Amino acid sequence: MLFFWGGGGGGSDGQIVQAENVTVVEGGTAEINCKLHNYDHSIVVIQNPSRQTLFFNGTRALKDERFQLVTFTQRLVKIVLNDVKVEDEGGYFCQLYTDDTHHQVATLTVAVPPENPLVEVKEQAVEGSEAELTCIVERTKPPATLRWFRDRKEIIDCGDSQGLGNFKIEAACLTVSLCACRQENGGLTLSLFIHPWLPSGHSASTGHLNDVLNSPTVKIQHPGGVLREGDLFILTCSVKGNPQPAEVIWKRLNDSLPDRVEVQDGTLTIPSLNTWDNGTYICEAENEYGAASDQYVLVVYDPGAIIEAQTSVPYAIIGGILAVLVFAVICILTVMVWCSVRQKGSYLTHEASGLDEHGEAREAFLNGSEPHKKKEEFFI
Repeated sequence: MLFFWGGGGGGSDGQIVQAENVTVVEGGTAEINCKLHNYDHSIVVIQNPSRQTLFFNGTRALKDERFQLVTFTQRLVKIVLNDVKVEDEGGYFCQLYTDDTHHQVATLTVAVPPENPLVEVKEQAVEGSEAELTCIVERTKPPATLRWFRDRKEIIDCGDSQGLGNFKIEAACLTVSLCACRQENGGLTLSLFIHPWLPSGHSASTGHLNDVLNSPTVKIQHPGGVLREGDLFILTCSVKGNPQPAEVIWKRLNDSLPDRVEVQDGTLTIPSLNTWDNGTYICEAENEYGAASDQYVLVVYDPGAIIEAQTSVPYAIIGGILAVLVFAVICILTVMVWCSVRQKGSYLTHEASGLDEHGEAREAFLNGSEPHKKKEEFFI
């Protein structure tokens, strides 16, 4: 708030009136204060910006029930304005009539929070071409700050504003040009605005790049696993495009479709498969912006081939496990034989040593009378 002091134009009473500027959000309540100093019960008049008298010495002069006089003392005159409108904006006069007239102006400023922005597309967006989007906030005061984002990343930051109407309600306008892509259809770009009179952390958002025209994409959904004779076979052709292709066409490469084939709404059905149904099945779709196709190779097996194909993998796994077990058994047997042979060789060596000692004892016993040998005892 700004304070203004008004003094007498040469008077000796020294009376002073003070006014305060006020800023309020549209629809809120404004308090207009006129502070008096050295007041001597002179006449006090409050006037609106059109110089119409609201109150004359505490008495209502204008029949506008939104204005209420809440305080009238020797120091303060306070009026309250409810449900503030933009047209209420302007200078409110606090006048003190003495020998000299004293007055000050309390300026009321009305802020207008922005409404939800509108996004306009200049013309129909076509995939691969440039699309121009304009974000407009028709009613905001002061101008809002507009920003464009794509995938949560800001892509541009600029703006312009212009005055509209008699009450200076301002419009913020921001234009962005970008390449239209099919993944951006239905929610690529949004605009956010920041305004000083919005609640903390609040922002409004809107604006999506809808209805991007593009060529179709085609994807065949097929059953998994091995197909056998007699199985029910269903192919579904999933088509996306803008505009949506009116027709889905099924073909078989280098051949016609089997007579038993049923085609309905992009779905191809063969009630009971046979080997002559084998082939490459093609799904095609087209709109004014292009064409696309997808294909699936059908191979039907007889039951014997299926059993062989299904059991070959388990046998291979079992064979590998058996090979590992056999190798482990061979290694264990080899180690056991080597240990056995080593222990037997050590026993024979000790036994031979015992026989040698026994022979020496025997020889000593027989030659015990020889003078050059002394008697020796051996324990066997």
